[in-house]
Amino acid sequence: MFTSLAATATPVLAPMIARDLDVSPNLIGVFVGIIYAGSMVGSLAAGGFVERFGAIRVSQACVVMCAVSLAAVCAGAAPPSPLVVLLALSPLLLGLGYGPITPASSHVLIRTAPPSRMALTFSIKQTGVPAGAALAGAVLPGLALAQGWRGTFLALAALGIAIAVAAQSTRTELDADRKPGRAMSFAGVFAPLKVVFGTRALAELALTGFFYAATQVCLSSFLVIYLTETLHFGIVAAGLALTVANIGGIVGRITWGGTADRWVPPRVLLGCIGVAAALCAYLTAAFGADWPDAIMFAVCALFGATAIGWNGVQLAEVARHSPAGQAGTVTGASGFVTFAGVVLGPPAFALLAAATGSYRVGFLVFGTASLLCGGRLLVRHRR
Repeated sequence: MFTSLAATATPVLAPMIARDLDVSPNLIGVFVGIIYAGSMVGSLAAGGFVERFGAIRVSQACVVMCAVSLAAVCAGAAPPSPLVVLLALSPLLLGLGYGPITPASSHVLIRTAPPSRMALTFSIKQTGVPAGAALAGAVLPGLALAQGWRGTFLALAALGIAIAVAAQSTRTELDADRKPGRAMSFAGVFAPLKVVFGTRALAELALTGFFYAATQVCLSSFLVIYLTETLHFGIVAAGLALTVANIGGIVGRITWGGTADRWVPPRVLLGCIGVAAALCAYLTAAFGADWPDAIMFAVCALFGATAIGWNGVQLAEVARHSPAGQAGTVTGASGFVTFAGVVLGPPAFALLAAATGSYRVGFLVFGTASLLCGGRLLVRHRR
C-alpha cells in the first residue's frame, strides 16, 4: 500500500506541483515513465536479492527507497536549489523501490497460499496497489491544500520509515528460507527472462500484463489531470474520482480472484476484463459537461474494477506456471515485461495529448489496446 501511495502521490498532486514549478502538467507522463523504468530494473533483479536476503528485508529496503525519493523531490524542487538533479533521480529511485515489492510478496505467497485459493489470495494481496492509490486520491489533495505539497511529501516519507521499522517483527518467520550464501551475477539477472519467453503460457501472461498495465497506469496517472483541465473539476473532486476508480479496483481484484478460482478459467476471465476495460475507456473519453457527476463516478468505478482489477489473476497464473521454487524470480521477470508497458504508456499518453490537444485521444488509444489484447485471449480460448 505504501509503495503504491508513494508512486501515485506525484500524479495526484501534479496540477499543484506544475503550477508551483511553472511547468506543463503533461510532464507527469515523463516522471511516471522514469518511475516505472526503475521498476523494470528492480523487478527483474529482485529474485536474487529475495533469495539471498529474504522477502521481508527486500520489502523494507524498497519502502525506505520510496520514502527517500519523496524527500528528494522536495529538495530538488525547492527554488533556487542546487539539488535540482534530484528531480530526475527521485523517480528512478522510487521505481527501484516499487519494482521488487511484487516478486517479494509472490515468493512468500506461493509457499503459504492454499492451491484452491491461489488467485483469490494473490488478488487480496494486490489490493494494496489500488488501496494505496485510493488513499492518495482521497487524502493527499486535502493535505496539500492545508500544508502544501512539500509538507505532504515529507509526511509520507516519515510514514514510510515507520512502516519499514514495523515490518521487522515479521522477518524471522517469513525470511526463514533465505539463502545468505546465494551467488549473484549480472548474467543471472537476465536468466529468468529466458524462462518466461521459453514457456508459451508465461509469455502470453507477460504480454497481457504489458498491455493491461499500460492502460492501468494511464488511468491512474491522467484521470485527475483530465478531469481538472478538460472538465474543470476541482482537485479535491478529481482526486475523489481517482479514489472511486481505485476502490473499484480493490473490489474488482477480489471479485476476479474468487471468480477465477471457482467458475471461469483465468485466461478467459482476463480476456473479458480487457474487453470491459476498453468499453470503460471509451466512455471516459466521452465525458462531457452535461454528464451527471454520478454517472461519471460510476464509470470511473467500473474502469477501476477492470483496468486495475486484472493483476491478481494474472500474477497467480504466473506463479502457478513457474518452476518449483522460482515463483519470485519468474514473477520478477514477468513484471519486467509488465513494467515495460507502464514505462511506455504514460509518455505515449502525454505525447498523444500534446499532439492532439486532448486527453480523450489517449483513453481511446489505450482502450483499443486493451480491447485487442482481451479479444485475442478469448479467440485463442475458443480455438
